[in-house]
Amino acid sequence: MNTKKILFIGAAIIATAVIIASTSFIGKRSIPKAQPIPPSAVRLNLTVTNQQSEIPELEGLDKKVRYYMRKWQFKGASLAITRNDSLVYAKGYGWADEENGVQMEPGHILRMASVSKLLTAVGIMVLQDQGMLSIKDTVFGPSGILNDSLFVGTIKDRNHHKITVEHLLRHQGGFHRDPLFSSRDVKHQLQLDHAPEKEDFYRLVLSRRLRFMPGSWQNYSNFGYLLLSEIIEKVSGMPYEKFMTEKVLIPAGCYDMHIAGSYYKDKYENEVRYYTHEGDGKFIEEYNDSGRIVERCYGGNNIPLLSGAGAWCGSSIEIARLVASIDGDPGVPDILSEEAIGQMTEYFDNETYSLGWNDTNPDKGWSRSGTLSGTCALVKRFPDGECWILITNTSTWKGPGQARYTNDLFRQCRELYSDKLPARNLFE
Repeated sequence: MNTKKILFIGAAIIATAVIIASTSFIGKRSIPKAQPIPPSAVRLNLTVTNQQSEIPELEGLDKKVRYYMRKWQFKGASLAITRNDSLVYAKGYGWADEENGVQMEPGHILRMASVSKLLTAVGIMVLQDQGMLSIKDTVFGPSGILNDSLFVGTIKDRNHHKITVEHLLRHQGGFHRDPLFSSRDVKHQLQLDHAPEKEDFYRLVLSRRLRFMPGSWQNYSNFGYLLLSEIIEKVSGMPYEKFMTEKVLIPAGCYDMHIAGSYYKDKYENEVRYYTHEGDGKFIEEYNDSGRIVERCYGGNNIPLLSGAGAWCGSSIEIARLVASIDGDPGVPDILSEEAIGQMTEYFDNETYSLGWNDTNPDKGWSRSGTLSGTCALVKRFPDGECWILITNTSTWKGPGQARYTNDLFRQCRELYSDKLPARNLFE
């Protein structure tokens, strides 16, 4: 066999290996065939690596993040930093899957918990921009969006008819309960022979009187965002995940976000392993009342049922890309109108939730946090145009309170290292 032929065969073998490796990383479920992805699309999770952010001037930043991880016993974390719609820093720390020896990379995807609510709010605003609904529309009643027989037959308190889409977005619906994380209790209460489905939760919550008049107060409600997911399906005529993927995420340049599964066996090829903090509550009964004892992050909750309230998983860099697509800055084309972005970020006071965001105080910046068994997440876009995103694959006993400590980490790191961040754009 001559030298030229040997070289040709070697090149073919290498090319095949590259294709196989890329396919393995994307995974069987990462890019469903039905999703029309432009051939020229930059798939960030395949192109951004830890090596690109190995910068000597920022070793102190890495040390601070690693110290924070040790303090809170995080197995792994993913950090993305943008400035004026440019991705300037992205790095994974620790383990994506310690048992299998997989180190965290920026392209790994993680459950983002209630950061999912930001995605859902964007979906609602896309529908408003298309003229298919208004956030002032009523949700229930004869002229409401959800006027199917299930809702008409369940609702007895006519005050429900006063609830608007905006009330749901701002957690002002007035619902008496928020039971999405209480599947076993709901099963027993309703005497079901199956794990509760979304229709069961609708019947349970909507059959009761409201706790307060819609719009008069606020009470954080995952149930409200489950209803928003239902509204997106009803108005668009598409399954929630399909609409969000095709009409929100792909236009924003996010090609690897998905509704997560409840168990390790359901994970995507490039999804991390999740870990629950040690102590009471790490192991609980399975959500479907099977009697099995499971680790809380794998079987403690029905993750897909959370839908737009908390079921999405994605990488920190694609979340950064989404924020860049809804912030009004010109660096990345926005997928929302100027009016819609203004509505989402309008600030009233500390007692009023913004649309999808937790808070949009113009002096402190926009923030969106999320916690769930196996993950903590914080998205913080500062007034100067920097956006910092940290997601972990480990939960802590602090629950939602963990966001305050992550925010302190961001503040410290910005003071010391913001001026050392490179002038570049990894989005490109």
